[in-house]
Amino acid sequence: MLVKLVLIAALSLVSSTSGQDWEKADRETKRLPPSAFASLPMAIRRDLERRGCTIPQPFTAQRPSNVISGRFTSPSRTDWAVLCSISRASSILVFRGGSALAAEEFARHSDSTFLQVVGSGDTVGYSRAIATANAGYIRAHARGDVRMPRVTHEGINDLFVEKGSSVWYWSGGRWLELPGAD
Repeated sequence: MLVKLVLIAALSLVSSTSGQDWEKADRETKRLPPSAFASLPMAIRRDLERRGCTIPQPFTAQRPSNVISGRFTSPSRTDWAVLCSISRASSILVFRGGSALAAEEFARHSDSTFLQVVGSGDTVGYSRAIATANAGYIRAHARGDVRMPRVTHEGINDLFVEKGSSVWYWSGGRWLELPGAD
């Protein structure tokens, strides 16, 4: 879902714009070190540093973003999710129960895939963000989806800012990609 949306948006932007320096915009995307997130548990921060992760910031960010906590894998424990960029490609890392020993990685895409023209003129901005998706949001957007499990906890909304999103939901021992916003 999100992958199709991302590819279509990227192809249409590249073919319909001129004058933008996409490579430069990718290089200049603001990426913060894990140490910029004071609320992040130290063990997770160290693991992110060991991996060489930086956290890319969407053009809309007013404060450090793309590090979230929630009940993503269980209704009874708090997990952390981080958008980890290494060599200008990002994936979502989920640290189950807040443990750096139990990280899962998925939804890897080149950071350049999430560039778009923003505002007026030739400004190009990075546009991927993650947010917590509560049960009501998940049910409302995945209504009628045959893969829709019984929703017992939160999901991760994987957004292409101002374009659309997918919700990643842990069910049956794996991450399901469910519909998000259009």
